[in-house]
Amino acid sequence: MTYSARRTRWLRALTAAALVLFVLALLMDFLYVGPEKEQGEAQRIFYVHLGSFLGAFISFGVSVLTGVMYLLRRDARWDVLSLSGVEMGLGFSGITILTGMAWAKPIWQTWWTWEPRLTSVAIMWLAYAAYMMLRAGIEDPEQRQRFAAVYSVLAFGSVVFTIIIVRVRPDTIHPVIAGPTQADPTGSFEVTGRIRDTLLFNLFVFAVITVALLWHRVRLENLARLVEQRKLQALTGHWGD
Repeated sequence: MTYSARRTRWLRALTAAALVLFVLALLMDFLYVGPEKEQGEAQRIFYVHLGSFLGAFISFGVSVLTGVMYLLRRDARWDVLSLSGVEMGLGFSGITILTGMAWAKPIWQTWWTWEPRLTSVAIMWLAYAAYMMLRAGIEDPEQRQRFAAVYSVLAFGSVVFTIIIVRVRPDTIHPVIAGPTQADPTGSFEVTGRIRDTLLFNLFVFAVITVALLWHRVRLENLARLVEQRKLQALTGHWGD
């Protein structure tokens, strides 16, 4: 499989931009914005924590959309993108969980508590880990792709559930950065000033990183499938055109 030189240059430029932006984001996290008045230095984890969740949301969103496209078109290219989205989403949501634990320890005095948002994030991660197990357990390629596409659509419900849970459960202790919740009907928690600027920049950076990594992962998966195809042709002696 070959790619045009122009597309490769775009990917290299996007990758370089993502690296530069990530360095700038870290500088803002540690140097531009000061410690939050109530949470202190621990609040700096907030920017990576929220950014990684955005990366997971984009990746899982890509997976569900391309899963639908596969069911409509039966084109393996959509399956490649759907699989790549799930793998990237698992990685980003794993970062979300780990940074959330690191944030919880100094703030809540525990690494983990079964409050609604943390529980829903864990369920979301496990749901998509099961997607990978499903793919590994089906040998027939067409059946594997069809089942995976259906599962990716259903699993996205766990993402939606994770997003809305803090707005409908009154017992959550997880902060929401905008709008009222059952726990805080006035929506008094606000992000302003340098905290707001740093957060928005980090969200933008993680969106760029997500696109770059997805692009690379799609290419890697295409290469892996090409290698498998060549191995099968070598074993059977049918090379095709």
